Amino acid sequence: MDWLDNLIKTFLDFEAMWLVLPQLLGVGLVNTLVISLAATAIGVVLGMIVAIMGISPSKWLRVPARVYTDIFRGLPAILTILLIGQGFARISQQIFGPSPYPLGILALSLIASAYIGEIFRAGIQSVDRGQLEACRALGMSYGAAMRLVVVPQGIRRVLPALVNQFIAIVKDSSLVYFLGLLVTERELFRVGQDAAVLTGNLSPLVLAGVFYLVITVPLTHLVNYFDDRFRTGRRKPAPPKSGLDELEELTPTPALTYGSNT
Repeated sequence: MDWLDNLIKTFLDFEAMWLVLPQLLGVGLVNTLVISLAATAIGVVLGMIVAIMGISPSKWLRVPARVYTDIFRGLPAILTILLIGQGFARISQQIFGPSPYPLGILALSLIASAYIGEIFRAGIQSVDRGQLEACRALGMSYGAAMRLVVVPQGIRRVLPALVNQFIAIVKDSSLVYFLGLLVTERELFRVGQDAAVLTGNLSPLVLAGVFYLVITVPLTHLVNYFDDRFRTGRRKPAPPKSGLDELEELTPTPALTYGSNT
């Protein structure tokens, strides 16, 4: 059973996992979450702008939004990261210093905004046209109707898709290591990779994968929860009511019965 011992030593060396655990928690996990959350926040803002442009009646807004979406959805994520990270390195150094960390976040934000824009556009266009017409009949402007009525309904309908996109950003954050992050800026994959090189086995990478699962699996179940509550409109059923309670509600109170003494 030498092959089994070799497999266990390669993938389940708990001593190697224990040694890299502090780095994965204190550096890798923190940076992965920072990169993912920052890219998602920027991507949501840019995505909403792209979505509004994409449904605009003006072709001068629709066409640029379509081109932007096609470019950043069509290019591989790693290619976009390298183009942004290396092409804007000098500008970034003047603003942020030698760290490519902000450029990695920017690249992921541009990628995410293209997908999030399409998600928002689909959600907004799924809202019944009558909602907008009713708002206009009440005297609301087009912008106010979109901002206060149509867009909130569209966002509510696409919450599961937005959570799925965040999961994709978490996984794509592992590609930022191509830019050569500093030691204190390494994300989960890079920390696990460096430790795997030092220890000579893949156990640190396995542990890094476990941390990715810890982030993404609960979010996957959260998607199902949102889908059940918002997309299908299913609500928690009310407890069965006794027929006697309903009968008591129908029974007039003494003060309302005919012939009662006042």
